[in-house]
Amino acid sequence: MEVSCAFPTALDSPDNIALAERLGYARAWVYDTPQQSPDVWMTLALAAERTERIGLGPGVLVPSLRHPMVNAAATATLAALAPGRVAISFGTGFTGRRAMGYRAITWSYMASYIRAYRGLLRGEVVEWEGAQMRMMHPDGHAPARPVDVPVLVGALGPKGHEVARELGDGLYLTLQLPEFTAEYSWVPYLAWGTVLDEEEAVDSERVRVAGGPGWALAYHGAYEFGGPDAVRGLPGGAQWWDVVAETPQEQRHLAVHTGHCVHLNEADQAAWDAGGHAMLRDVTISGTRAQVRHRLDELASRGVTEIVFQPCGPDIRGELERFFEAATSDPDG
Repeated sequence: MEVSCAFPTALDSPDNIALAERLGYARAWVYDTPQQSPDVWMTLALAAERTERIGLGPGVLVPSLRHPMVNAAATATLAALAPGRVAISFGTGFTGRRAMGYRAITWSYMASYIRAYRGLLRGEVVEWEGAQMRMMHPDGHAPARPVDVPVLVGALGPKGHEVARELGDGLYLTLQLPEFTAEYSWVPYLAWGTVLDEEEAVDSERVRVAGGPGWALAYHGAYEFGGPDAVRGLPGGAQWWDVVAETPQEQRHLAVHTGHCVHLNEADQAAWDAGGHAMLRDVTISGTRAQVRHRLDELASRGVTEIVFQPCGPDIRGELERFFEAATSDPDG
């Protein structure tokens, strides 16, 4: 299993990606979340200039945020800056849409978008929104077509599986593993957590800031996909919902997604304080070095080929070092 990393796109992400390269990480993915992040393509371009080996890519692009020509041109630019290192992944928009109050895009739209995007990179004339177009970049403005980059699809259900199988080069997964995971030869799995010292308490301050943002996704996801009843069923879920419910319905998504993947918001903190931290090991890859390595071996046995770790908290270097050591340690040592 390859060991990669991810970052919620920030101004220091290029420096953190350069650090990850020095530590030995295989690839760095950054999020396409414009409501809380700087531009994903600018960030990747800066990272390309500061690195030589590490793979780079958006994880994941949300099609509705940009015209396919815009993403094709940006992909070509990054491929020129980091030849042989670029991979692209697409998703329907968990944070990139829901945090702005929209629902996820449809899989039919996703399929049409990827077809147009891939056709543009091949240098073909494609039709989009009733108009015919192709990449017309002169020499020196982009690499010559075709621009060959692998494309992964974030799919969890049967409709996404069909799109990934037809149009993708692999799956990009998080939060759960679908039954068809093992059918793909390339499966990055995005995960959060922290490596605990022996006897370190899961409710310590260090663990809260390092493991808490990933843990909080259990509440965000339960609410988005199952509503208030689903989140109330989690430890501390009632307290979480009490805070979110104070926000008017039309702005409730703002209360849910504030701090998403970065820090605990007010509702998350209420759930943590009410005992929700007890399920940290269940919903993130957290534990001692040996326990983390065991979890990774289990993921590999189910078809994951690349673990993608997002560090959190103020000590990004320390989190990257601890996780990489655990992931590459001898399981029998």
